[in-house]
Amino acid sequence: MHQIYLKDYCRFVNGLLKTALGVPAGSVTSLSTAQDTTLRNESVKCLTGVIKSMSIWMDQQLRIGDFAPQSLDNQPSAEILAALIGEEAGVLDYDLNSDANHELYDTATLEQRRAYKLEFQKGVSLFNKKPLKGIEFLIKTKKIGASSEEVASFLKNASGLSATMIGDYLGDRDEFCLRVMHAYVDTMNFEGMNFGEAIRFFLRGFRLPGEAQKIDRIMEKFAERYCKCNPSSFASADTAYVLAYSVIMLNTDAHNNMVKDKMSKAEFIRNNRGIDDGKDLSEDYLGSLYDQIVKNEIKISADFPATPNKQPSSINKLLGFDNIFDLVHWQQAEEKALGANDLLIRHIQEQFKEKSGKSESMFYAVTDVSILRFMMEVCWAPMMAAFSVTLDQSDDKSATTQGLQGFRYAVHVTSVMHMQTQRDAFVTSVAKFTYLHCAADMKQKNVDAVKAIISIAIEDGNYLQESWEHIITCLSRAEHLHLLGEGAPPDASLFTALLTEAEDNKSQKTQAVSVKKKGNALQNPAVMAAVRGGTYDSASVGIKASALVTPDQIKSFISNLNLLDQIGSFELNHIFTHSQRLNGEAIVAFVQALCKVSMTELQSPTEPRVFCLTKIVEIAHYNMNRIRLVWSCIWHVLSEYFVSVGLSENLSVAIFVMDSLRQLAMKFLEREELANYNFQNEFLRPFLVVMQNSSSSEIRELIVRCISQMVMGRVNHVKSGWKSVFMVFTVAATDERKSIVLLAFETMEKIVRDCFSYITETETMIFTDCVKCLIAFTNSRFNNDVSLNAIAFIRYCAVKLAEGGFVCYDKSTEGHLGNGDAFDENLSEKDDQTFFWLPLLDGLSMLTSDTRPTIRKGAMEVLFDILKDHGHLFPPTFWNNIIKSVIYHMFNNTQEITVHEVLLHDSQYLQDNSWKSETDTLAAKCLIDLFVRYFDVIRSQLGNVVAIVTSYLISPYKQYANTGMAALLHLTGHLGRKLSEEEWKDTLITLKNSTVSTLPIFSSITKIMQDIEIPNRHSDMEKSSDNETIEDDEEKARMETTPYAIVRMKNYISLQLQIVQVVTKVYEVNRKCLSAAHVSILLEILTTIASHSSEVRGQTAMQLKFQKACSLLEIPGPPVVHFENESHQNLLKVLQTLLIEDRFLSNELKIESQVVMTCQNMFQIYLNCAGKLTDEDSDIRPKLHWIVPLNANKKEELDARTSLVVLSLQVLGSLEKDSLRRNLRIIFPSLVNLISCEHSSSKVKNALFDIFHSSIGPHIMTL
Repeated sequence: MHQIYLKDYCRFVNGLLKTALGVPAGSVTSLSTAQDTTLRNESVKCLTGVIKSMSIWMDQQLRIGDFAPQSLDNQPSAEILAALIGEEAGVLDYDLNSDANHELYDTATLEQRRAYKLEFQKGVSLFNKKPLKGIEFLIKTKKIGASSEEVASFLKNASGLSATMIGDYLGDRDEFCLRVMHAYVDTMNFEGMNFGEAIRFFLRGFRLPGEAQKIDRIMEKFAERYCKCNPSSFASADTAYVLAYSVIMLNTDAHNNMVKDKMSKAEFIRNNRGIDDGKDLSEDYLGSLYDQIVKNEIKISADFPATPNKQPSSINKLLGFDNIFDLVHWQQAEEKALGANDLLIRHIQEQFKEKSGKSESMFYAVTDVSILRFMMEVCWAPMMAAFSVTLDQSDDKSATTQGLQGFRYAVHVTSVMHMQTQRDAFVTSVAKFTYLHCAADMKQKNVDAVKAIISIAIEDGNYLQESWEHIITCLSRAEHLHLLGEGAPPDASLFTALLTEAEDNKSQKTQAVSVKKKGNALQNPAVMAAVRGGTYDSASVGIKASALVTPDQIKSFISNLNLLDQIGSFELNHIFTHSQRLNGEAIVAFVQALCKVSMTELQSPTEPRVFCLTKIVEIAHYNMNRIRLVWSCIWHVLSEYFVSVGLSENLSVAIFVMDSLRQLAMKFLEREELANYNFQNEFLRPFLVVMQNSSSSEIRELIVRCISQMVMGRVNHVKSGWKSVFMVFTVAATDERKSIVLLAFETMEKIVRDCFSYITETETMIFTDCVKCLIAFTNSRFNNDVSLNAIAFIRYCAVKLAEGGFVCYDKSTEGHLGNGDAFDENLSEKDDQTFFWLPLLDGLSMLTSDTRPTIRKGAMEVLFDILKDHGHLFPPTFWNNIIKSVIYHMFNNTQEITVHEVLLHDSQYLQDNSWKSETDTLAAKCLIDLFVRYFDVIRSQLGNVVAIVTSYLISPYKQYANTGMAALLHLTGHLGRKLSEEEWKDTLITLKNSTVSTLPIFSSITKIMQDIEIPNRHSDMEKSSDNETIEDDEEKARMETTPYAIVRMKNYISLQLQIVQVVTKVYEVNRKCLSAAHVSILLEILTTIASHSSEVRGQTAMQLKFQKACSLLEIPGPPVVHFENESHQNLLKVLQTLLIEDRFLSNELKIESQVVMTCQNMFQIYLNCAGKLTDEDSDIRPKLHWIVPLNANKKEELDARTSLVVLSLQVLGSLEKDSLRRNLRIIFPSLVNLISCEHSSSKVKNALFDIFHSSIGPHIMTL
């Protein structure tokens, strides 16, 4: 074809157009009608010839359909290749290093070795021609092992193998080849490599095969292996998979001389946006990767030099990347073509200028097909007008055939040249001429137009893009008319309520009668609607509902249906089966159009149809084996479609769509997914989205049933899909319908019981989702049994984890974790089994704060049972992390309840939060049992555990204090002999500091009492009536505060006595384990409390207020005297024990002097209560001339203090003679005063008699 002036070309086409249109109306012509018709037909034929020649020349230049992979017959022979790369030496090297043949070479003769080598070379040569046959031969002759690992080692290490054949073998879909490929890739260690280095290392041993499916399988495994070696590199293996394609394409783009327009760094970064699970990889990372590839080419292994005359498009095809590049980079070919036009124009203009001085006519040969764009831009409108008029006005078979051919070639040229506007215009025109929207007016030419539409779809499908919508619309209408002609029931019948079996059979029998054979088609509403017809752009036919239909129209319609019999179902379905041949970009456009038309069908208010929906399922099935990159783009479109329709207000349509999605999912789950990928999860996500957003309980129940069926039927293939499965069931657990909750939990039971190994073999986050799902079921509001069973299954998960050997290896650094979030950050390796145990334990920990007693208690027991039963699997570091991130948070609120935060409604708090106190009590007991059991592993947490226990001990609530006391005694009682001196010291100091922290509470009580004036009832009677109301209000306020102070004082005394009791018992149980420093701390605690008790008793004014208030309120007063007696009595008992049973320790701590001073203080307190003045008091106070009898209160107090004085006398009497002699001068005056004072009983006198008779008397007699 030669270049001519576009102006002349335009004049030529317009001339043909005028001829084709015929003589304008009102014009005079000498031509007869037959001549005019012939001339017009010839003009159309001429225009068709023009566009046909353009199409043929374009195909020749672009070599459309000519490309085919190079035949193996054209490759060098295996012998020549061996000579080039040293096959013989390579074979010998591999063979000598083969463990399988080690014994053979130890004993073989030279001839045997030679024969062996020749046979081995024969196998290699056979492999280089037919890889499957070669491997089969080598295994059969026992030159290599039969396992996939041994074959992979052979492919990787043996020299002389064709790199192309290795790649072809590794990419084969045969099951054994797949195992070999997996083993081959698994031998590679990409740890620490950046992505560019990893691909370079990966591709050095073989050449990528030419088939896209084979490349996809290899790159999919590479991405999985890279992410396994570098778990923190990307969000999932999908990212590595897409980036691998992008890098290889960049390598081709940057280092192939045929590619003129090189990709820039900015374009490379832009093309890879959002590939990391919806997020962007850093620009620095992508920029560095771009520089690495551009500066250093990835040299893909080759057996021989590539042919230099290949076009860039052929290179992509050779690599299997035909049209995949556009899916990754999303660049429109039309934009590229537009950019090339400017260069073409400048080139042609320069040629014109060079030849402008010559007079002879010149023709310039053009090889760039872009020139067709200019030609089509000036002639497309006239051509379309000529072809359209011919089809519209002529019924001549020859003329309409030429017009349709013209349309056909015009569509082809505009499609291939990416002229979107012109292409859509031609396709739309042909679609309108099908008259499928008004079948009653159809003719043979319209049926031919339908055939043209089918031909366009099959032959130009790769270039149609948005035009697919018009074609699929025609196919949908044609199928609808076919069904009407066959008398099939309308699709709407699929959405109606199910009839009884008898009625259903009767209905089917009635509807089976063909419309073409029925005498009265007026009874069929669908036929009536089709006869009425509609416009091409209408959503459905029959929009003129009120139009009358005549018998002639019915007859014409039925006759036209017979015409459509020329186009069978096979022709219609062939387009969809042919979709497997569409390239990556075209299939995505095809699916988009199919979904759009399907939405129109389903949204029809009167006649919803499922033609496109069923075809969606079909083409998804046909194209499911496409490479993952293309299939991901397809599913992105389909998932949005399924979600949109699944949320439709038409319940029947939504149910039908969800069931269709189930069919697809069942088919998709037959494909095995490698580790670290996320596509199964993306595939099942529509179920989750609809489950979360659907207001229909029927749809939600259907989704649960679909998921249950899919999981149980394809459990061995489910990988990342578990995430969507568990999330669906998590949503179902909170559903408002009981049946949905029970159905979902029933499936969860089966999954956990029967499929546990499948859950844990995937990424660890899947198991986390499983635990979260079970925890969601514990919140069921319908059935308490479901909640308890969910907890039981969490325990079962722990048992299965332990049985499966999921031991946590100590990989992290101790002391980094303070909470659960930090826990995850500290463990860098995703496959560390710690990630299986932590979500399980953390979930149970959260349930311990549930408001339901049974759930709370059950979770607490299961949590600590798991730790006790399986704690031996955990290393010290993991134990520390569990205690910090799982256990400690259960005690946070407990530690916050201190004596400084006691409120007025103490009793009300305990009443309202009784469930919490019960849980805290059980938690403390379980914690100590656990700590005692695994003390050797977690002894570093002793300080934290003691802090928790002492927080219980010093709590103002008696129940907490009792729990703390029991816990501390249990802890020290079982671990006393195991604790080091430093650990004992830290424990006792913590107890001491906690005790000291309680003392300031007495000051706050004192301050409260100072501000209270206790009313005097006698004085109130004398008040005037005018002030009576005011005084009553003040008294009421005072009397509301006074009980609070009394209760606080009683609780405070009880707390102090509780501490005294704990300290005493700790000493009694562990005294053989305690050093002098430890005993000193215990004595310091007891002494502090004893001294403080005397200080409390010395607050006379406050005591009087308490007595007065308690008298008015008629309640017992605070036991101040009992507090003082008990604290001193326990101190004396400990001192006495030390003095008698541990002389060495007694001397070191100077216990003797402490005993004497304590007894002397007790005597003074007793004497003061009895009204007996000491010698010091006699010098100050005037002497009494008579003894005043003690009142009842004093006698009662004396009686309370009697036991303490008796104990003091007994302790002194137990002193050794030398000790008593040394201290007699101190105690003797007090003893004399005790003899002369008043007593409430004879116990003191008897004790005095004993000490004087046995100890003091003999000593005095020796003086």
